[in-house]
Amino acid sequence: MMERNEQLHEEAEEALDQINKKTGRNMPQAIGTAVLLVALILGSLLLSVDLFVLLVVVFMVLALWELRVDFATVGLHIPVVMLWICSAFTLIATYYAPYHLIAMSLSVIVSIILVAIAASAKLSFGNRLSLAVAGKLSSTDASARLESSFNHDGGELHHSRLSHVAVSVLTVLYIPLLASCIIIPLTFNDHPVAHAIMLVFLPALSDTGGLFAGAWLGKHKLSPRISPKKSVEGLIGSMLFAMAGAFAVFACTYDSSAWATRWWVPIIAGILIGAVGTFGDLCASMLKRDIGIKDMGHLLKGHGGVMDRVDSILMSAPFTCALLWITSL
Repeated sequence: MMERNEQLHEEAEEALDQINKKTGRNMPQAIGTAVLLVALILGSLLLSVDLFVLLVVVFMVLALWELRVDFATVGLHIPVVMLWICSAFTLIATYYAPYHLIAMSLSVIVSIILVAIAASAKLSFGNRLSLAVAGKLSSTDASARLESSFNHDGGELHHSRLSHVAVSVLTVLYIPLLASCIIIPLTFNDHPVAHAIMLVFLPALSDTGGLFAGAWLGKHKLSPRISPKKSVEGLIGSMLFAMAGAFAVFACTYDSSAWATRWWVPIIAGILIGAVGTFGDLCASMLKRDIGIKDMGHLLKGHGGVMDRVDSILMSAPFTCALLWITSL
């Protein structure tokens, strides 16, 4: 009996190892972290939409720190403190200002100017960044360690000042601007909870569909040079899962008159979120490959960093926001 139990245990471990290899993740850790994140987000939404906005701000602050460390491994400087201030102000102003789009636009423009100036100054405080970069480089390849500004004399001098400014402005467009598209739908048509679920959970559901479809059915590589694990079957799975989630949200939120005239919206939403979310993952994979790192961070067990989880959400947000706005949902 004991031998039989040991055999079953070994078979289960082998099966789990195979799943982990196919998905590229520690699946038990990934599932546990996902459950906690879902509970945190749903809890904030049920308590108060304002709390959800605060949660978005916190996640963006963490994502900016991860980007600061990742760029520093190749000698690029972004002014993270200024980015924190500008991003928090942009997201909060977008939600609370009476004219949301105007507040978002002006905040982003001012953020670009302030961040560009701060990037030119290249100010750093304390040694926390050096320690974080050292930890990051310990798990990267040799070429990334050689490129790091923390491993040779000359530091960030081998990059022009314009390079630091350019990557900092790109960060403004990537984080606060796209994150504002998560905030904007909370302010129109009186369905903030449904909109938040579509913006946050549908891309996550799309990632899950792509993960399982790619792991079990994936044969045709989507972009083997950028992300070897992405497949055409995974992309189709992403679209179908997002579509199913959109139909579920639609059914729980809107009445029969909306179904009669806009039944096609969940189909469009599923296709858009599946395609754009996958594109966002590929962009993040390309960035990580160029830098020479595996994950953006390590804050989320089984998932890597915050940026590894929010890249598809950020890329999908403008399209989902526009779809909800155009269809008056």
